[in-house]
Amino acid sequence: MTFPFQPERLDVAAFAQSKASLSERDPLSIYERLAQEAIGPTPDITVGWSVHGEQRSAVDGVVRPALHLRARAVLPLACQRCMGEVRVPLEVDRHIVFAQGEDSAAALDDASEDDVLALTSELDVRDLVEDELLLALPLVPRHEVCPGPVKLSAQDADFDAAGQEQPHPFAGLAALKTGKPH
Repeated sequence: MTFPFQPERLDVAAFAQSKASLSERDPLSIYERLAQEAIGPTPDITVGWSVHGEQRSAVDGVVRPALHLRARAVLPLACQRCMGEVRVPLEVDRHIVFAQGEDSAAALDDASEDDVLALTSELDVRDLVEDELLLALPLVPRHEVCPGPVKLSAQDADFDAAGQEQPHPFAGLAALKTGKPH
């Protein structure tokens, strides 16, 4: 007997026990927090993911329900060097082990190479995918070599010219003090 697993309400223990798999290709727009990181229009950008249930031995030697999560997207971000668009590939390949209760999960997570989460009766896989892709974002997105010249100054010629055209605000006072016409 097989159960239809839903990514919105995944029973992790049953999914892992049956060694089931799910995969989807979703539009970026359904991942609101991730879409906010992108610049420009993103109607044709997709997030592909797959999750496979398994039983995995945790760092303490106890076999627990686990998920093998893979996710991929290419996001247009602002290059922090030239401020132009840079397409950044994001990839996630993680094993996530589930423990009974938050305290047990926190204790195992500190000692484990795998991510450890508290086991819940209903997990939203898309929320997990979004969290993992957000964690995969680079701290400083940038081109290896920017396509155009990089502006290295905050001032430009117009800024310098504007400062020279205006008289100094105390020039009139200086003229009064010296008795010279300004």
